[in-house]
Amino acid sequence: MIDDPEVLAFIARTEASYPADSNVASAEDNRRNYDAMCAVFRQKRPDGIKVVDTTITAVPARHYLPAGTDDMKPAILYCHGGGFVVGSLESHDDVCAEIAAYTGLKVTAVDYRLAPEHRYPAQIDDVETVWRQRSRENSQMIAVGDSAGANLCAALSLRMRRERGPMPIAQVLIYPGLGGDLSWPSYIENAEAPLLRTSDLAAYRDAYASGHQPSEQEIEESAPLKARDFSGLPPSWIFTADVDPLRDDGKVYADRLEKAGVSAHWHNHAQLVHGYLRGRIMSRRIRAAFDEICETLRRIAEVTA
Repeated sequence: MIDDPEVLAFIARTEASYPADSNVASAEDNRRNYDAMCAVFRQKRPDGIKVVDTTITAVPARHYLPAGTDDMKPAILYCHGGGFVVGSLESHDDVCAEIAAYTGLKVTAVDYRLAPEHRYPAQIDDVETVWRQRSRENSQMIAVGDSAGANLCAALSLRMRRERGPMPIAQVLIYPGLGGDLSWPSYIENAEAPLLRTSDLAAYRDAYASGHQPSEQEIEESAPLKARDFSGLPPSWIFTADVDPLRDDGKVYADRLEKAGVSAHWHNHAQLVHGYLRGRIMSRRIRAAFDEICETLRRIAEVTA
């Protein structure tokens, strides 16, 4: 399924510090391996990016400020991936810094609480807290996230629609996990995909789910594909990896948005795997995908400004 030598080298380098069993290990072991893997790939921040750490109503956040930016321009809220169990401001620091440098937009990363110590709705509550504060400062906010972070962005849009809160001007979802059906082709074709297997997903869902009989709100916020209504949500750009069990989550989500009258764009990248963002430093194919995401964000801001 994958014959690109640079992508294969990225997979091998990832698995050297983050073996497949990390996905089903204890939270402590998973985080230790994940942090070690992130350190292997972490890049120096681009020149000209000022970084400010802060706390917004008890939620840690990090602002990335390109030279010359201001709140007259649209800005980005970034939610990191990690299955709601791993990840932090450090794990995606270089990704956020490079997005800020490429787009010229202020990026705010959210350090939301992690499962299983904190289950739903702790994560989306933390994201909402930072989102509302940033939206008071800038009414033109874009919600961006990868994997579980993309799930939180989609949940945020649903919550803002329900509560009549500040809606993202757009959402950009990178290999999102949105609560798709395990019978869909991608879950079967990519059951043993590198870096994320179909069987791994149950552990993350169990860690995030609260365990009791879920309310309708909990169902749609923890698994946005299960929402009854997709109308009134923001224009969306969804980027998926072809060799990923979650591929069809993005495709179906885009289809349902379009059927509800929402502008949606689905981009599927051949030969790429879940978590490919870190591979931008060693694969031309992944670098092109990362640049496409950044260029999409730049154009969204340009059209909106």
